[in-house]
Parts: sequence; C-alpha cells; structure tokens
Amino acid sequence: MTTIFKSGRRDVRRPGRLRVGRVIVVNRFRVPSADAEEFRAGVELAHRTLAQRPGYLGGEVGRNVDDPELWVLTTRWQNVGSYRRALSAYDVKLSAVPLLSRALDEPSAYERVEDGAGQELNRAVPRELGRVDP
Repeated sequence: MTTIFKSGRRDVRRPGRLRVGRVIVVNRFRVPSADAEEFRAGVELAHRTLAQRPGYLGGEVGRNVDDPELWVLTTRWQNVGSYRRALSAYDVKLSAVPLLSRALDEPSAYERVEDGAGQELNRAVPRELGRVDP
C-alpha cells in the first residue's frame, strides 16, 4: 500500500524512504556594497539560467532591507531531483554554479510544508530523487 501526501509519497519499493515533493531552495550571499551592481547582474543571470531547467516552478532575487550586503536567491522546484539535475546541466555549470559557490555555507534545500496535519514532516532518512506526482 502506498500512502500519498500532498508533497511526497512513501516509496513501497524501498521501505523507510520518503520521496520529497516540492522543494524551496534558499541561497544567501554576503556581498560588499562596492560589488553590489556586478553581483546583481550575476545573480540575475544565474536565476534566468536556472529558470530554464525542467522542474523549475518559480523564484526571486532579494536584498535584505536592514543589511544591504545580504542577498538571497530563492527558487522553487517540482522535487529535489529536479533541482539537483538542474545543477548538473552544462549551461547552469557555466552561468550559475560559479555564483552559487559564493553562497553562505549553510543547508539550502527545504521541503515545502503544506497546511494541515496530513503531511508527514522531514526526517533524517535517505531520499528518492525520482519524480513525484503533483
């Protein structure tokens, strides 16, 4: 029996593994004010490049209102596999990965938490990178 959740599905082929559904990726950057315009051009190019990849659902670039040296690139993906495959694409390696390597060293991929109590939350178990039905 397969238990289906809004954001994921228990994988009956590999008991104990939970396939993660929709993913939010948050990359934060510390950028000196003198480099802001150059960084802006680079982060916008990285975002446009990622947006062309299969599984991309949306995203935005932001700058902190209290600390203008703190920037963020957030993207939303169909699943974690889509995001990881996007990072291995040739055009992303050329246009986005060099900029993403400047991100603050912290975990960046988050599962989307749905409203209500019916969703099983993230646990420290191996993941399936395969497709998840919406």
